[in-house]
Amino acid sequence: MARDYYAELGVSRTASEDELKKAYRKLAMKWHPDKNKDNRQEAEEKFKKISEAYDVLSDKEKRGIYDKFGEDGLKNGMGGGGFARGGGANFNFRSPEDLFSEVFGAQFGGMGGGGGVEDLFSMFGGGMGGGGGHPFGGPGMRRSTSRRKPSPAMNNIPFSLEDLYKGVTKSYKITRTVNGRQQQETVTVEVKPGWKKGTKITFEGKGDQPSGGLAGDVVFVIDEKPHAHFKRDGNDLVYTQDVALSQALCGFALSIPTLDGRNLRVDMSEIVTPGYQKVVAGEGMPMRGGSKGNLRIKFNVRFPTRPLNDEQKKKLKEALANG
Repeated sequence: MARDYYAELGVSRTASEDELKKAYRKLAMKWHPDKNKDNRQEAEEKFKKISEAYDVLSDKEKRGIYDKFGEDGLKNGMGGGGFARGGGANFNFRSPEDLFSEVFGAQFGGMGGGGGVEDLFSMFGGGMGGGGGHPFGGPGMRRSTSRRKPSPAMNNIPFSLEDLYKGVTKSYKITRTVNGRQQQETVTVEVKPGWKKGTKITFEGKGDQPSGGLAGDVVFVIDEKPHAHFKRDGNDLVYTQDVALSQALCGFALSIPTLDGRNLRVDMSEIVTPGYQKVVAGEGMPMRGGSKGNLRIKFNVRFPTRPLNDEQKKKLKEALANG
């Protein structure tokens, strides 16, 4: 059953950024596992859910895709991942603890208390002394919030239009530095049919990790190689065909090699006028849900390079006059 992130945070679908943050902070304080030791398992599940809901709704791009396509569209089509899903995501989803640290560590004052670090600790029944009352089990919030995630390692990977049409799986070696030592690892990038240039695949925690710090992410960005015959326009494919003036006036047939290895025959019985495009439905790039974009054929009409003789001009004028 699809989840309703708005309902999980208890806000309306038009909730502002401040309303989202207020709702998240209230629920995060209520369900943080370290504050629910008697029902820790239930608290962990609820804490993860409200964290994921806030992470999506507080990000304009993720929220826009969620509003349009729902949870499945965000995770399986337009986006990916989620807190429990690891690599293969198109978005960088923050972990529940990192998100909690970011929100409360940066803005203590909005929690309804006196605005100091002591107020945060007191809500967990602890103090500023030992680490027992700290929500992350450490000696102090300042140390926890200083563990920033390194900037992600960005990698552009070019694919042919055929690969983006059919989908492809490829493996890549990544080199990362962990505690001063280099490590190599192979990751698998699964490109789904119809993916566009600029699509991001994020492997969380696969980047560099400084000593005592958090591991960064590795992000692969889909690029598109130029194609000999087609240009992509959204989900449509554009094909340009040169035709003689006689063909433009009298009709013709053309054969177009498709991205999946077929030869598509297109019969032209209509007159090709300047700027005319022939649209062949369903012969474009794959889209979510199994449908496809269109093939748009543009024409360059070649005019005669030599002047017509009198007899040719006479026949042409007669033909055009009758038309």
